[in-house]
Amino acid sequence: MPVGVAINQSELEQVRVRFDELLRSMDHSLQDEDREDLEKAYDLAVDAHKFQRRKSGEPYIFHPIEVARICFEEIGLGPTAVICALLHDVVEDTPVTIVEIKEKFGPKVSVIVDGLTKLDGTYNLENVESPQAENFKKVLSTLIVDVRVVLIKMADRLHNLRTIDSQQRHKQLKIAAETEYIYTPLAHRLGLYNIKTEFQDICLRITDPEVYNDIKNKLKESDQQRNEYIEQFIKPLRQELQQLNAPFRVLGRSKAISSIYNKIRQNKVSFEEIFDIFAVRIIIDVPIEKEKSFCWQIYSIITDVYKPIPERLKDWITTPKGNGYESLHTTVIGPKGRYVEVQIRTERMDEIAERGFAAHWKYKGVKSQQSGYDHWLDNIREILETKHSSTMEFINDFKTNLFSEEVYVFTPKGEMRIVPKGATALDFAFEIHSDVGYHATAIKVNNKLVPMGYKLNNGDQVQVVTSKNQKPTEDWLKMVVTGKARSKIRSAMKDEKRKVGEYGKEALERKLKNLRVDFEENVDNIAKHMGYRSRVDLYYALSQDDARLSDLKNYTIENGRIIFRREEDEHESRTAPIAEELKKIQRPSKANRSNILVNGEPADMYQFSLATCCNPVQGDDIFAYLSAKEGLKIHRTSCSNATHLLANYGYRVLKADWEENVNANFVVELLIKGVDSGPGVIQSLTNELSNKLGINIKSLSIEGREGYFEGKFSIVVLNKDQLNLVIQSLERLPGISSVARTDRTFKT
Repeated sequence: MPVGVAINQSELEQVRVRFDELLRSMDHSLQDEDREDLEKAYDLAVDAHKFQRRKSGEPYIFHPIEVARICFEEIGLGPTAVICALLHDVVEDTPVTIVEIKEKFGPKVSVIVDGLTKLDGTYNLENVESPQAENFKKVLSTLIVDVRVVLIKMADRLHNLRTIDSQQRHKQLKIAAETEYIYTPLAHRLGLYNIKTEFQDICLRITDPEVYNDIKNKLKESDQQRNEYIEQFIKPLRQELQQLNAPFRVLGRSKAISSIYNKIRQNKVSFEEIFDIFAVRIIIDVPIEKEKSFCWQIYSIITDVYKPIPERLKDWITTPKGNGYESLHTTVIGPKGRYVEVQIRTERMDEIAERGFAAHWKYKGVKSQQSGYDHWLDNIREILETKHSSTMEFINDFKTNLFSEEVYVFTPKGEMRIVPKGATALDFAFEIHSDVGYHATAIKVNNKLVPMGYKLNNGDQVQVVTSKNQKPTEDWLKMVVTGKARSKIRSAMKDEKRKVGEYGKEALERKLKNLRVDFEENVDNIAKHMGYRSRVDLYYALSQDDARLSDLKNYTIENGRIIFRREEDEHESRTAPIAEELKKIQRPSKANRSNILVNGEPADMYQFSLATCCNPVQGDDIFAYLSAKEGLKIHRTSCSNATHLLANYGYRVLKADWEENVNANFVVELLIKGVDSGPGVIQSLTNELSNKLGINIKSLSIEGREGYFEGKFSIVVLNKDQLNLVIQSLERLPGISSVARTDRTFKT
């Protein structure tokens, strides 16, 4: 972070004002000891950060104070978490040590602050595939120690996103990708719906500002009309609701911009074609024991006035979601035939929905179903305790536990289990118990024998038949989707390989003893040199005679370490700074310049190509990724692979821009849908493209069925502006319902 002019008196007064506002909001929940510790934390943070400023130029101390405020006001955490939030950057960015934190604030605060501190020097560590993944793992590992670490991290990320405009564009993309990759699904799993929604909206604004602003403007234009409609919808219900003799409130709100965008993309419809752009929420304040009956009474009142759509009824009151979410959702046909989603809940349910995990603990023990978090944390604990061959493997296993859609299935005794949508019968076996999964030989669903890879549906009753002689196989990994099942299968296979590999291990130990080198210091290098992911795989291969010790050739011994010639090259390649790697892919200077700039220089000076997964058109938002073997790859920021690359390998991402006034032709494929009016459809489309717009059509295919057609047109464009003009012109044609660009794009 920038180190600048020390904080001045005027700024210090502003900082104190913000801190005092935080103290006032916390006043009712503070003990004298808490207040004293908060003052100590404030003084320490102000002093530690006094020479630091944010990219915007404001004193850095504003950031931890705002993170602390979010923790208390928006997540609902207590004084200890607020103290940790104030101190969350002091160990990482200032001379203050974790030992000092422990001495001043005790072990509980020091554990949380340590969990919030990034790994030292991670970007320079050898054998680290992804520095970001290593830091993700450190933070995620604290979930089972103290979940407040992750919740404070959420507040930290939220404030960074709210103030991201001062960051450079390529930094914004990396932060957005990290957020989408791990923080957004984690926020969902922790029940932080407001934060999850804001994460998604800001990330969309960063990655696709054009789409974001378009939806935002359309929502703003229809805001008054929407409010009038909500009032019209509620009017005939108010009198009936008042007769319940319980305090209630009615809210009408638009769906999030990112949510609307997902509906547009998934359903391939326009903004105007989305029925449920807004939702009505009815919140009633009643005692816990009366919650369910009052919610169903409200449902009855609504469906007496408006016709419900039965398949859109979702009862998360009887069966709460795995993250504790409770609400009754229904969709009805309101005035003017419009679809309206109605959410019915109590004040307690609303607090849990708004604040998630923190509110869950406030009401812990109120309902037996609210053990979903405990069960989830048990699964996380098992994944953390399982040895993974790489951090990326751990992250992928962890991410499968952040599912957003759930399926409810039952044991033969009627016990309900929640599994992610797409989970299989074999996943269920591991969900019951690891031993049940290990020894599963056959599985029955609803009393019928099914394959182990059978995908479970809501209401399925599952029975697992086991045998002591059964063992997991490599094929089982293709039959499961949950992180728990995958990690347990891999662990069981490693144990089996370890037993078989004892002979190979002993042989290798003898070999290295004869060479007079340390076994532990060299075994992993030997495994990698011989092409095995782990030492266990190497031992197994040696025992099965798939590998031989005689294959160890072309090496020297330096300071007790075996050095292979090829390993030297690989080591140099892996640890070389990005600048050095760029030098290796530089080309001789050319007369003609590229239409792409990388870090402000023509891309022609490097070995580069447009990524085939999304091939950009001039004018698209782009970034450059330095691949291991193929030089620079230019990706669109909206590429399906962008989130993974930016989140896990952000240190290999470079800034890329289109150079102005450089012409190049691109072939873009458009997917066009509409009403099939016979041969006239093709004539209308080709006339608009060729005659009116002067666009060259490279190829076309069109298929019509039952009054509907779908066509693919490959056209030549100069840039994104011209492409947008084409799309807008085609959308205005009679009978055309949607025109969308596909990812199949080729530079000519």
